[in-house]
Amino acid sequence: MLAAPLKAITRLSGACRDSLGKYAARTRWPAGFTVYERDTLADGVFIVLYGQIVLRSQLVLGREYVPWVAAPGETFGDEGLQKAFRYVSTARAEEESETLHLSSASFNALMREQPALAIALVRQMVSERTSLLQKQGEHYTLTVEERLVISLIRLECSRENDIATGPANLRNGSQPARLYDGAGDPHIFSRRLLGELVGATRESISLVLARLTAEGLVRREGSGLVVTDFNRLMAKIESGERPSPIEIHEERHRMETYR
Repeated sequence: MLAAPLKAITRLSGACRDSLGKYAARTRWPAGFTVYERDTLADGVFIVLYGQIVLRSQLVLGREYVPWVAAPGETFGDEGLQKAFRYVSTARAEEESETLHLSSASFNALMREQPALAIALVRQMVSERTSLLQKQGEHYTLTVEERLVISLIRLECSRENDIATGPANLRNGSQPARLYDGAGDPHIFSRRLLGELVGATRESISLVLARLTAEGLVRREGSGLVVTDFNRLMAKIESGERPSPIEIHEERHRMETYR
């Protein structure tokens, strides 16, 4: 197997989001707008209603890494539930998005007045932490191609109201490939975002995308990327065979040893 089976996506239900709206502030964010910046004082937790919120962490030499993309029904910015804590990443709307912001004071009120709803929110945050740990393990154990394929699948599955209902139904061939959302528009992913999710050099990403394009799994769409055959992309993960290797020499930053 390329990797362990992708963990089923868990999201807060629509009913939970509606109930949380009674305690939280609702905000719409234009595409590219910064929700909060790294090192600013954190407060509470955010829940995504629609759109995508990208978290970016600063690495050495000005490079950025994306540890998490929050989709509808998912959370981000829960550093704010700790006392006097600061955000460890910068949150930005990848597209037009809407969020709920549950302040620390409102979270405490939620725990007192609606414990079942508060537990559902905590379970969602724990589930996302598990996904982050899984992603970290993939970064150290999988090849660039494997990480890129998994990132593409996760981005596709992060959308709501898609034609296909999920990978479990795709395995038996009962559903079509996930190509369009409920409005009939294709999902176009930023190549820059994909590279930041994978955490590899530009050369590495280009070589792998060239292979996937030649196989008819993806295609370029302007400055973005579209998955053209989700079923076959999933088959790469479910197959017992590893792909033939691509020789890639990634940049490695080594620490100098001082004597």
